[in-house]
Amino acid sequence: MQIILGDITKQEVDAIVNAANTSLLGGSGVDGAIHRAAGSELVHECRLLGGCKIGDAKLTKGYRLPARFIIHTVGPVWRGGDCGEPELLAECYRKSMQIAADKEFESLAFPCISTGIYRYPKALAGEIAVKICSEQIQNNGGPQRVIFCCFDRENYEIYERILSNYS
Repeated sequence: MQIILGDITKQEVDAIVNAANTSLLGGSGVDGAIHRAAGSELVHECRLLGGCKIGDAKLTKGYRLPARFIIHTVGPVWRGGDCGEPELLAECYRKSMQIAADKEFESLAFPCISTGIYRYPKALAGEIAVKICSEQIQNNGGPQRVIFCCFDRENYEIYERILSNYS
């Protein structure tokens, strides 16, 4: 597992993960950036998927992205932590990692799921992300390279602290 500070749409990996909304038709933040970079073909394929539930994940092609595929997952909106948010966020990572393992992807890049407009506390979200990905790699083999792609320095430093405990 590694951390990078950068733009997930530029990552040359087998798949990137999209922090999507339930419609899968694009939105703001990383979701909008991925849709813009992938092109209009992505919206067409997403329409055929019929949306996605919170905590679930679905696969599409990467189209104009350097990544061959996109795993779309819908994280929870933070409501204080007592409405199942930790379990739902864990499922986002678990299901994304399972898709990657099933497809035998060697590399996968995650954004910081739910920490933008969904207001999930960044450090709590980071702990879940690293814990679940670590467990999935140990239990299922998973991708050889898991990247946490942080768009801002604050998230990067949070992941740096968390990952230092997993070395």
